Amino acid sequence: MNDPDLAMDTAEDKDRNFITALARGLDILRCFKEGEGALTNQDFAARTGLPKPTVSRLTHTLCVLEYLVADPRTGTYRLGAGVLRLGFSVLSSMGMVERARDTMRALSNGPNSYITVALAEAYKTDAVYVAVEKSMENVSLTMQVGARLPIFHSAIGRAMLVGMDDDDRAMMFERANVKDPDGHATRKATFDQALAEYENLGYCRSYGDWRPDVNGIAAPVFALSGRGVYGLNVGGPSFHVKKKHLESAYGKLLVDAATRLSTGS
Repeated sequence: MNDPDLAMDTAEDKDRNFITALARGLDILRCFKEGEGALTNQDFAARTGLPKPTVSRLTHTLCVLEYLVADPRTGTYRLGAGVLRLGFSVLSSMGMVERARDTMRALSNGPNSYITVALAEAYKTDAVYVAVEKSMENVSLTMQVGARLPIFHSAIGRAMLVGMDDDDRAMMFERANVKDPDGHATRKATFDQALAEYENLGYCRSYGDWRPDVNGIAAPVFALSGRGVYGLNVGGPSFHVKKKHLESAYGKLLVDAATRLSTGS
């Protein structure tokens, strides 16, 4: 039988960034098999090979984070809402990415070959790219899936902010305030401007705010389930993608694309 501790120790030796405690927590969640409703600490220990005291600490932590739910009567644990949220988020993202591909490709094939089109979702205080249609030109700015942009300083991030419900937006501000308390007034002014742009134009703008050499406009895309908002961005290097051209050539195309994706039409 494979020794999980040995496998983790080997991985940790080879990779300084490998976090054994995190891997062990994920191993606990992987113990559940199809059709199994609940497991005990003894079950987890047997399936992972971890010591029972370690298992107890891991299950307690996973309960606090809502990935497990404990039943004190039986001493068992079942998967919690946190796991479901992760699963639904993945499925939702995958569905949106698949639906958005043709729309994004059509935008990228527009009149400016330096345009890059991206779809992002919010994570903490970042906008994370989940799909990208890259520029047809060989430009130094090459964004990949997984790239992160500051949510308050990028067009795609601002588009998600204006599309969020009040609770999610308040949480985003709270997270940003923890990291940078002195920047609250600037973030509030930035959001107010982005909201005004969205109400007037249907999209948000960022001209050199994220990077001085990048221009972009973005619109919110709402999940068909009614839960969650994405950002759809059109932009590129400012030397080749001028503000007026970006808005005149792509503004309406972007808004129409975001509307179609939000309504499933």
